[in-house]
Amino acid sequence: MLTLVARRLAAMVPLLVLVSLIVFGLVLLVPGDPAITIAGENATEEEIAATRDRLGLDDPLLVQYWRWASSAVQGDLGTSMFSNRGVSDAIAERFPATASLTAVAIVMALLIAVPAAVAAATRRGGWIDRTATLGTALGVAMPNFWLGLLLATGVALHLGLLPATGYVPLDDDPVSWLAHLLLPGFTLGLAAAAELTRQLRSSLIDVFDQDYLRTARAKGLRGGTVVVKHAMKNAATPVVTVLGMRISVLLGGTVVVEQIFGIPGLGQLAITAVLQRDLPMIQGVVVVTAVLVMVANLLVDLSYGYLNPKVRAQ
Repeated sequence: MLTLVARRLAAMVPLLVLVSLIVFGLVLLVPGDPAITIAGENATEEEIAATRDRLGLDDPLLVQYWRWASSAVQGDLGTSMFSNRGVSDAIAERFPATASLTAVAIVMALLIAVPAAVAAATRRGGWIDRTATLGTALGVAMPNFWLGLLLATGVALHLGLLPATGYVPLDDDPVSWLAHLLLPGFTLGLAAAAELTRQLRSSLIDVFDQDYLRTARAKGLRGGTVVVKHAMKNAATPVVTVLGMRISVLLGGTVVVEQIFGIPGLGQLAITAVLQRDLPMIQGVVVVTAVLVMVANLLVDLSYGYLNPKVRAQ
């Protein structure tokens, strides 16, 4: 297992270099000149030139990239062009909100997907199965920005059951923290729940047809014991794969959901940075997000060894 972790971590290095190169190149294609934005529209050519020189924008691209990458390796992602604040500090301040939203979305997706998939698989072809199939189709097709606006308007504003906007840190008030994240978490996690339900239902149906489960039933084991103790673990491997793939989608979806519900996370920070053409901030947010996705994929790979003994043997 340690060898696997070491190989995965070593493979992350060239991938991070590639991601950083792509991000650095794409950011330079964003329309507009940050020097003009910082100096002001009424600034003179001399003032704009001085601003470009101060920011190092006149240096060759390779020099700019090397200066940024060498600092990033040491944990310094640069300084914001507009707030003069460290990018690492800004990301560290916003990260808990995004991490909380993503965690709540994953938990809600699992709370919806597991019971729905088990009910549909154990009653294959019945009305519960057909209802679950229809629900998954709607969940995948429903845009999260439309669902978020609908929930914020109906549940929060009209019914007043939950807060419509804002975020409260977990260590300040856990109850208020959860209340502020229920609606955005459901908005973000519904599509993931639909996809997980489909995958888990199919996996459970395949497992139910295996000989060892027929033997377990023939021994007189109850249906719940057969599903939980024998079927679920063997059916979870493809589901964990889908969940790992969905984490990157969830992190990307926070950009829209955080704007709708006014959550001060990395999504809001990224949008503000793009609008201001704050190059160091954009690069920092994207690279940190890429690292999070890589770590999530590593955890998924490690979970295979627990779920499938054959993977441990290999």
